[in-house]
Amino acid sequence: MMTDHRIYNDEFLDAKRLLGDVPADEFIKHVFADPERKKQLQQWMSGKSGTEHLNLLKATFPGFTFIDKAAELPPWAEPKLMNAGSIFFARHSEIIMSLLGLLSLPYCYTAANGAMVLYLSELIRKQTTKRLYDTAVFVWEVMGPDAFSEDGKAFEEALKVRIMHAAVRYYTLQMDKWDYSWGLPVNQEDMAGTNLSFSLIVIRGLRMLGYSVSQTDQAAFMHAWAVIGYLTGLNQDLIPQNTKMAQQLDSAIKKRQFSISTHGQELTQSLKEHILAVNKSKATANDILGLMRYLLGKEIANMLAIDAPELPAYKLTLIRTINLLKSFKPDGNSKAIYHKAYAAFKIQNPELNKRN
Repeated sequence: MMTDHRIYNDEFLDAKRLLGDVPADEFIKHVFADPERKKQLQQWMSGKSGTEHLNLLKATFPGFTFIDKAAELPPWAEPKLMNAGSIFFARHSEIIMSLLGLLSLPYCYTAANGAMVLYLSELIRKQTTKRLYDTAVFVWEVMGPDAFSEDGKAFEEALKVRIMHAAVRYYTLQMDKWDYSWGLPVNQEDMAGTNLSFSLIVIRGLRMLGYSVSQTDQAAFMHAWAVIGYLTGLNQDLIPQNTKMAQQLDSAIKKRQFSISTHGQELTQSLKEHILAVNKSKATANDILGLMRYLLGKEIANMLAIDAPELPAYKLTLIRTINLLKSFKPDGNSKAIYHKAYAAFKIQNPELNKRN
């Protein structure tokens, strides 16, 4: 893995904006050249995950190394650290899933060039609930306690995302609406930014909400996401080795890519409407949007046109105090906690029953 953080300069990241995922892109070109092959892939993508299902893809499309090696961890992966990351997720799963909507996704939408892919595909705007559920299921599956075991679904879920990204690149470039000055659709820089929004930015959000997160837990959680990034086709030199490098990469991408855009604001509007529509808590719309503003910071919140009064100081203090106390609760059985939380999530979201 990379050792010199100075590589995160404009020259390096400009080159990454022109890179997709060559093995997956070649696979999609091969599959989409034949209607029968395309149908076979679509059927596989909509099927249930599991080892047998992964073997079916290998048998259907032999000779593609990235598929044959889809269930192999990178040589630098540390299973103990990954396990510690999943335990941390289990302990905080409910708030982490909330942070994806309140912080991680809008953070991504601020990267105007990268967000254009989501805008043009219209999936997020027109099928907001389903797409957010799909993202949530992915996170639940790859962060599960046995996600990378023989019975886990992480390897296949990661492969599905990798193939889906390649398909999105293919379709987007067919539309004749794409401007190459934006980079390639779903390029390596944007993939790196998304991975950071699910790892580094989540940790940042937890701390802003008052949770006590140790350096050990942070390293474990981010290592799990480093492995997930690798499995979804992220270049190894865009996978930071430590928190300092992750922060440097985040700062570089933010400086280069974050700007006001109509499509970023429209994506955020769809997200806000979804969050408010599914809200079952006693929190008001102003409370929720005020919390979004607090987590994102005024600059980014203004870029995304998130208009709401500042969250009152007493409410923020209360939230932070309660969460700090939660941080010191005994851990309990992380597997049981995870399965209980995931089951509750599925009950709240019946849409998921079609997938699982």
